[in-house]
Amino acid sequence: MRATGIIAEYNPFHNGHAYHAAQARARSDADVVIAVMSGHIMQRGEIAIIDKWQRAKIAVSAGVDLVLELPTVFAARSAQYFATGGVQLLHRLGIVGHLSFGAEEANPDLLQMAAEALDNQSVIARLKQNLKDGKPYAAAMADALVSHSFTTDNLIKSPNNILAIEYLRAIKNYAPYMSALPIRRIGSHYHDTAMSGKFSSATALRHALRQSIIPPADALNALPDFARQNIQDLFASGWAPTNPSYLDPAILSRIRRLPDEQLQSIPELSEGLENRLRKAADQAGTVTDLLMLLKSKRYPYSRLQRILAHLLLETTSSQLAEFDAVGPLYARVLALNSRGQKALRIISRHADIPIITKTTKFLNVRTYHNDILPLPQAMLAVDVTATNLFTLCLPKPDNRKGGLDFCRSAFHLSE
Repeated sequence: MRATGIIAEYNPFHNGHAYHAAQARARSDADVVIAVMSGHIMQRGEIAIIDKWQRAKIAVSAGVDLVLELPTVFAARSAQYFATGGVQLLHRLGIVGHLSFGAEEANPDLLQMAAEALDNQSVIARLKQNLKDGKPYAAAMADALVSHSFTTDNLIKSPNNILAIEYLRAIKNYAPYMSALPIRRIGSHYHDTAMSGKFSSATALRHALRQSIIPPADALNALPDFARQNIQDLFASGWAPTNPSYLDPAILSRIRRLPDEQLQSIPELSEGLENRLRKAADQAGTVTDLLMLLKSKRYPYSRLQRILAHLLLETTSSQLAEFDAVGPLYARVLALNSRGQKALRIISRHADIPIITKTTKFLNVRTYHNDILPLPQAMLAVDVTATNLFTLCLPKPDNRKGGLDFCRSAFHLSE
């Protein structure tokens, strides 16, 4: 079976994602397209706009065959760890021969050159110094590459190009047999916040969807056919869109009361920021105010939002180091169609990690609350916590119940 992998957030799944999945299948002549998708907390530390099962359901209804969850401990991280976790998970399935990803620069030679340059000792030294100085990883990497003339500033201004470079590095380190298949993105740029027709960005879509009680027409036009009715139903039933500001009191109160030692253990929080963080939390009435007080070149919004996400997840730097050392320890199924089901049977014979189709067989409500868990269950427990945070952001109070992971099953598309 020829399998092609995609690593994505699908927040939400839109026409650009459907185009990418179709191109990935056609260009790799794949029998099955497998997506490794973020769960309820995104790479920039944001809460997903709709739940992971619905996003996966839309994906398998619009061109993907099997959707697996990227564990939160890799999904809510900077580009390096996000890409590494995704590639490691695809590798451990035992059947994926291609990795396809979107990029503004679809010339694989330019992307490969930048990826290989990150193994240059001078670049590594500059990168380490930049990180030591407190620069965000993306900025640190960009400066290291440009300063040694290994790439242009324009190439690495795009988040998708930065991710592409990290995918190529991860392939080299963990799955050198895997062929990279970059596909040029079409339509709006990643950061565009204004709707611009059929191929609007996910950023613009989230902004439009969160501004209205019912999904606006221009937002629906940027979604695949099946997704349109699905999104409308979710709005009508109070399952979308999320409002992350519902978590503001929890975030501010937690910062105000945590001792310095626990604040210092939060991932991506450099020495000294805990004092600024606490002072800002005392002054701020909302998380938006907090971010405005803290934002700087050293701490862009994405890094600050990830810090706050890990604050609520109660993950520490030492825990993430443990997870990074072992990589993803399970493949959790969120949605599949008949081709995906066939692939899953083959994966079950080749994978070197367990396949989770029912969470309670791996982790249940009682064990979830244990202080000490084996590493695979501890990793999955973070996913459960992320879901519990997600549900607190739903518009309808009756839907904000905990433990959704223990009662939801993977979606199977009947064809």
